[in-house]
Amino acid sequence: MKIAFFSSKSYDKTFFSRYNTFQELRFFESPLTLESIDLVNGYDGVCVFVNDQLNAEVIEQLAVRHVKIIALRCAGFNNVDLQAAKAHGIAVVRVPAYSPHAVAEHAVALIMTLNRKTHKAYNRVREGNFSLERLTGFDLYGKTVGVVGTGKIGEAFAFIMKGFGCKVLAYDLYTNPVLVSAGIQFVELDELFAQSDIISLHCPLTPQTNRLINSESLEKMKPNTMLINTSRGGLIDTKAVINALKNGKLGYLGIDVYEQEADLFFNDFSESIIQDDMLMRLMSFPNVLITAHQGFFTEEALTQIAQVTLQNLVDFEQGQLNETTTLVN
Repeated sequence: MKIAFFSSKSYDKTFFSRYNTFQELRFFESPLTLESIDLVNGYDGVCVFVNDQLNAEVIEQLAVRHVKIIALRCAGFNNVDLQAAKAHGIAVVRVPAYSPHAVAEHAVALIMTLNRKTHKAYNRVREGNFSLERLTGFDLYGKTVGVVGTGKIGEAFAFIMKGFGCKVLAYDLYTNPVLVSAGIQFVELDELFAQSDIISLHCPLTPQTNRLINSESLEKMKPNTMLINTSRGGLIDTKAVINALKNGKLGYLGIDVYEQEADLFFNDFSESIIQDDMLMRLMSFPNVLITAHQGFFTEEALTQIAQVTLQNLVDFEQGQLNETTTLVN
């Protein structure tokens, strides 16, 4: 099969080329949009990432061009109109679990950096400033950590925080028996908000979780709460979070995702004027740490993404799609 990759970077080409056996792959740096749709001509399938927007219009144009499969090289699929894909008979596959430890460990890195201010200490020492002023942190031991979403990533994160000696509370629509057996308590969301010193989001973006963190939920949190999001940017109402940071309700914010990231993340704008005023406002706070969707970015995760995606394509071609990776068949 001939597969067109969109929003591709050098590392995509490296890892997919390393594990590809017989698919014909072509890598395009541009995202898949109506403007770039003609690049699909002559290809059997497309491989897309988190910020490619496959709405009904785009999918209709894929069908016109006889595309048979959409292969997501990620776990989330909120950017794909699954009903439109089904209506046009286009299969959709994804990578449901690629090294959950990668994202879980990145969430911990955000916590530790925000808490102990190692990013600021690093810059100070490089400038010959060895002062400890304004670098005070807190012990993680004994703190209450709330985990929202206890799939594979949330589960891995919960165990890491338990290892720090934290009290871990969890919320999910479905109780995770592995965590229950480890003594982790599942509570209602309002109770988690009220009791947690640190809250980490690990749930998918759905109509029910869209802007889960808003002015109302922020009011339910303790003063000086640390909020971490390594899942999807749309889980957070950015304007409400900015207000909570300004009035001191929110003590720390660490995000690896952003609701308007599609126009920014994975690209270099260091010589440009960034037009996103809310992102620039967030970056102005001393207690905010932003990374550009790099939680998944480990050798192990990139290997798993490439291998599973390529296997999904092989399975599709052989008529043996795996139920765990297939969204539309």
